[in-house]
Amino acid sequence: MKRRSLLQSVGGFSLSALPFVNAFAQNKTLKISHQFPGGTIKEGDFRDRLVRMFAVEVEKRTKGNLKFEIYPGSSLMKTNAQFSSMRKGALDMALIPLSYAGGEIPEVNIGLMPGLVVSYEQAYSWKTKPVGAELNRLLLDKGIVLISWIWQAGGVASRSKPIVDPEDAKGMKVRGGSREVDMILKEAGAAVVTLPSNEIYAAMQTGAMDAAMTSSTSFISFHLEEVAKALTTGRKGAYWFMFEPLMMSKAIFDALPQDQRDAIMAVGAEMEKFAVEGAKADVEEAKRAGLTGKQGPWTQYPKRMLQMRARGFALRDAFPDALRGVVSAEEARDTPAEKDMGAAEVVSSRPAQAA
Repeated sequence: MKRRSLLQSVGGFSLSALPFVNAFAQNKTLKISHQFPGGTIKEGDFRDRLVRMFAVEVEKRTKGNLKFEIYPGSSLMKTNAQFSSMRKGALDMALIPLSYAGGEIPEVNIGLMPGLVVSYEQAYSWKTKPVGAELNRLLLDKGIVLISWIWQAGGVASRSKPIVDPEDAKGMKVRGGSREVDMILKEAGAAVVTLPSNEIYAAMQTGAMDAAMTSSTSFISFHLEEVAKALTTGRKGAYWFMFEPLMMSKAIFDALPQDQRDAIMAVGAEMEKFAVEGAKADVEEAKRAGLTGKQGPWTQYPKRMLQMRARGFALRDAFPDALRGVVSAEEARDTPAEKDMGAAEVVSSRPAQAA
C-alpha cells in the first residue's frame, strides 16, 4: 500500500470510534469552592459535608468519569470572586449565599430579602413555583446552573446585647448580608458593615463590628460563641431566610455529556433533604449554646474545648521557652484556686556542727 493510500485510510477513521480516546474525553475533574470550614463527609459544617456527599455520589453514578476536588475555606479563591468566576467558566462549582452576587445581579437579592420568606416550607416550595422558575431562568441567562436548593434561617450574633427587633441595632456596627437587610439596619440607626461570613469572627474579635446577621451553621462553624455574648436564632421563626445554593458554571455544565449532566442534577436534588435537616439541626445546636447568661464556650462546646486543650498542651510541649507556662484564659479560669497552707516552717540550711 502506498504511503498516500495509507494516510487516506487512517484519515477515514473517526477518532470518536476509538474507545480509549472516547474514554479520555469523558473523564473530567471539577473543582468545587466554598467559604466554610472543611471537615469530613461525617463531621463538620453541613454545607461542606453536603458538597462531599454530592461529589462521592456523582462520581459513583458516572462510574468515575466525573471526579471532584473540594476547596473549603475560600482556599481556591476569594469568597466574593466565586460567583463571577463561575459565570466566566473559570470556576466549575461553588456553594455560596446567592445574595453575595447582588452587586452583579440585583435580582438575586431575593435570596436574602427580609420578611419575604418566613419558613423552610415556604422557602423550598419556591423551587416548583413561578418565582423559582423565574430565578432559575435568570441565573441560566447569566451563566449559572442551580444544582441544589439550600435555605437557612437567619439569626444575629452580638458582642453585647441581644438584637431581636431592628430597633435594637441602633448605634451598633452590624453586618446585614444583603442590600435590603442593610437598608433596614440603616433605617434603624445602625452602621452597616459589609463582609462575608468567614470574616465575621475577626471583625467581632477586634471590635470592628458589634453584631452580625448570619446562619446558625455559620455561628457554630466559625466559633462565634467565643466572641459573642448574645444570639437570636430562627428556631421559632425568622424575619429573614438565606438562599445559599450549590451552583455550577453553565459553560462547564453544557460541555458535559448528557448522562453526566443528568447525574449532577439528580444528585443535587437528592441533597436537598440533607440540607433541610442539617440547617434545622444547627438551629437547635445554636440554641443549646445558651448565650444568654452563658457560662462560656468550654461547657457548651465540649468537643471544641478538648481540641483547644490539646492544642495548648502541644504548644507548651513544643515551645516551652517561648510560652513559659502561659495558658489560655479558659484554662486559667478552670484552674482551682490554691489553698492557703499557712506559713512555711523555716529550716536552717547550715550543716550540723560536730559534737
